[in-house]
Amino acid sequence: MKLSEHSIQVHNLAKRFGGFTAVDDVSFSVRAGEIFGFLGANGAGKTTTIKMLCGLLQSTSGTATVGGHDINRESDRVKRAIGYMSQRFSLYEDLSVAENLTFFGGVYGLSDSVLRERREWAVAMAGLQGRERSLARELAGGMRQRLALGCAVLHRPGIVFLDEPTGGVDPVSRRRFWDLIGDLSAGGTTVFVTTHYLDEAEYCHTIMLMHAGRIVAGGSPGSLKAEHIRNPILEVESPDAIAALDAIQGQDWAKETSIFGTSLHVSVDDAVEGERLVRRTLAERGIPAARIGRVTPTLEDVFIQVIEQQT
Repeated sequence: MKLSEHSIQVHNLAKRFGGFTAVDDVSFSVRAGEIFGFLGANGAGKTTTIKMLCGLLQSTSGTATVGGHDINRESDRVKRAIGYMSQRFSLYEDLSVAENLTFFGGVYGLSDSVLRERREWAVAMAGLQGRERSLARELAGGMRQRLALGCAVLHRPGIVFLDEPTGGVDPVSRRRFWDLIGDLSAGGTTVFVTTHYLDEAEYCHTIMLMHAGRIVAGGSPGSLKAEHIRNPILEVESPDAIAALDAIQGQDWAKETSIFGTSLHVSVDDAVEGERLVRRTLAERGIPAARIGRVTPTLEDVFIQVIEQQT
């Protein structure tokens, strides 16, 4: 497939469990070879959507094609065309690295010669040379996730679904994992990934934001920021961020205020005047401000603003 072609097409997809609607009339397309980020808080409907797209769950209404196959009528073909890595560690912890790869190669129907070549590739990709006999449970989190990715793409699928692949992994391992995702995309593989780490979403070509089962925003990281962040954002560092939040939140001039780690992000009409008002407000409350300065908007700023518009 060329990058301009769509490897996933979703039309009015919905899933209801009794009276609860988990996915509500969702539509989008994914280009072949792109990294497509599916973002949202826990319970937003991301995993339910992925399970339908992987042929693991029938939709209540609507439809989708994955690799040209209908997810409801051709679920077996969908499963053969994709790779899938769940948010929980999906390998067999009592098997070694080599045994896990051999098992999954057998599931995918790889011949002995192909399996041998792909197993060597997966070990090198995961940085596990010399650890082939180590049990999966003995590996550090980052190594296990890279091994799980290797198993998911052992059969060279054109599309791979990664559901929260870096949960619980340290920042260095997360970055290395995303380097591998970039390599897969550069090689033509479509990568559909969910994550609650919004900094990771910056690596995606296209992002869809999901809230309460519905798509609430979509586009490239740059276009989302340009569309939803119109005002300057000030970062306010203070030894007492909670007190600073209480002081600033609700002020007429503070358009949006949220906590980012130990700092605040405050949306204002004018950066210079906004900084003056922040300093005055904190000084009146006796709250120290270590630093106040304008920052580049992040996807977290976008996410917060979009979700607040929905509530």
